[in-house]
Amino acid sequence: MTFSDVVEVIKSLSTDEKREIHLLLQHYLQEERRDEMYNNFKLAQVEQKKGELKFSSNIDELKQLIEE
Repeated sequence: MTFSDVVEVIKSLSTDEKREIHLLLQHYLQEERRDEMYNNFKLAQVEQKKGELKFSSNIDELKQLIEE
């Protein structure tokens, strides 16, 4: 089934069914974002243990770190 097939099926649903799909998609996206944030946190913990994280309160230095 292609994306356009899915869109066509969704278009044919009732308003209540579309709302339910909307809520489900919001929930799935929130879960994915939460998992992404957790994985980034775990990676940052590993980097911190290895001494690879750099911290600064100097704006110019932070800009330089971002560009690296």
